[in-house]
Amino acid sequence: MNEFLWVERHRPSRIEECILPKSLKATFTEIVKHGELHNMLLSGTAGLGKTTVARALCNELNLEYLLINSSEESGIDVLRSKIKQFASTVSLHGGKYKVVILDEADYLNASSTQPALRGFIEEFSSNCRFILTCNFKNRIIEPLHSRCAVIEFNTNKKQLAELAGQFMKRLQTILDEEGIKYNNKVIADLIMRYAPDWRRVLNECQRYSASGEITPDILVGMSDQNVAQLISHLKTRDFKSMRSWVTNNSDVDSSVIFRKIYDSLYDYAEGQSIPSIILILADYQYKAAFVSDRELNIVACLTEIMASSQWK
Repeated sequence: MNEFLWVERHRPSRIEECILPKSLKATFTEIVKHGELHNMLLSGTAGLGKTTVARALCNELNLEYLLINSSEESGIDVLRSKIKQFASTVSLHGGKYKVVILDEADYLNASSTQPALRGFIEEFSSNCRFILTCNFKNRIIEPLHSRCAVIEFNTNKKQLAELAGQFMKRLQTILDEEGIKYNNKVIADLIMRYAPDWRRVLNECQRYSASGEITPDILVGMSDQNVAQLISHLKTRDFKSMRSWVTNNSDVDSSVIFRKIYDSLYDYAEGQSIPSIILILADYQYKAAFVSDRELNIVACLTEIMASSQWK
């Protein structure tokens, strides 16, 4: 159940508690202060707190909200029935209006569902506000951009260092509350490895905390020997062994695998194959944000590289 997930149990409920760049926090603080919520499109990479901010705004403004995970419920009929049923009734919380939060809205079909959503925003404007979150705002159609205040969550290096320090304190508090022993250097290294994906950091900590302690094992990634083994399978076009390798390394994030291959190209690949391999890696790195079967996406990427590349 969700309450057993640390990311849910320790999710901030107020804007003040959210870890955000100062300019962003000031923007959302002003919304709470004035008590007026507009339609918004929150854009940025995974784990930055977009959904948390949307929920915190509703909580602080005492607004009844409906959260729809668009990666799971993207069909136009589902959205029509859910949104219409919710938005057409009076709020039980006594708020001025209701709020529909469409999480991961970039999964919504741009040809059918997104145009229909444009109609919902206009039809229920007197009774409902819409907050869309997405990783890739270019996958959201322009008519939705024009109907929403677009707010970017991405951070620069200076902001990232400051936010990492704030999250370090938050993570220490969470680990203390959960009764988990830890080493400050280990969790600091973990934060810098995955920052600014705070959700990923928290999930990794929960995953490795079964023994009651966060050990340096959490930082163990793919070794050079492991990469060499994978390249060997690609070189010999041994699909069965390659697929087995992917299964055995299912705990390694696809972005780490793709990066390791990229960093090793000049050691293993023939020069004429390097540009095409980079394009393949970039393509499947992008697709990784949308696929439901992560292992299948990795195998598909490696299969394409295997079929089209020459090795030393």
